[in-house]
Amino acid sequence: MKRAFVALVLGAAAASIPGAAAGRGIALSASPLSLTLKGASAAAITVRNPSPRTLLVDVSRAGLARSLRGRPRVEPARGAAPWLRVRPRRFRIAPGAKATLHVRAAPQGRASPGDHPALVLLTTRPVGVHRVRLRLRVGVIVVLHVRGRIVRRLEARRLTVQRVGSMRLLELLLSNRGNVTERLGGGRLRLVLLRGRRTLATLRPRPRELLPHSAGLAEFTYRGGVRGDVVARIDLRPGGSEQPRSFRLRL
Repeated sequence: MKRAFVALVLGAAAASIPGAAAGRGIALSASPLSLTLKGASAAAITVRNPSPRTLLVDVSRAGLARSLRGRPRVEPARGAAPWLRVRPRRFRIAPGAKATLHVRAAPQGRASPGDHPALVLLTTRPVGVHRVRLRLRVGVIVVLHVRGRIVRRLEARRLTVQRVGSMRLLELLLSNRGNVTERLGGGRLRLVLLRGRRTLATLRPRPRELLPHSAGLAEFTYRGGVRGDVVARIDLRPGGSEQPRSFRLRL
């Protein structure tokens, strides 16, 4: 029985280089790896074939979700996916050549305000003449933004500590109850370690995104030497109107 292996590449929306999949002499790349469409608008995706053989590529739509740690996951084509119109739906691309996909958003009349993530999937037809056949799949993240009232609401739910050698990895479970994608990092989120009135450290999370109406982990690394009981204050928007929340923990 012949087997087909699938290589799946889904990049974070903050990625600045084209996404690509490769294996056993064939490769496929797409740029940009993510794009935002506001209302009824359009954009183009450039697809390149750096491999030495012609590829037949199928184009489809899918939903997008992320694991608690931010790993992209392909979901059934519901939500915003049916609002996308992609042309062509299938094409051949010669070795070293490029092709252009045209993506148009057509949100439904009752679409709720905010961000609606989806995926455009590029999948090569299985190639190979041996028992192992290879199929490549590249995902381009498309965020459909619908105008209207924007809600930003992050909630800190739980904080845990993992000991990794001399370091401490703090994992904060967050819920995004708003209707837009939250980019964690920079000034949006910080964790302040306190003992009494003394500030021990101010930590920033590893950059990641949290989709609307989803939960995820924000990861902080503490390399200091303080041990024992402390208080961790979570500032969800320093200088903003959201109230901080505190957790007691042992480093």
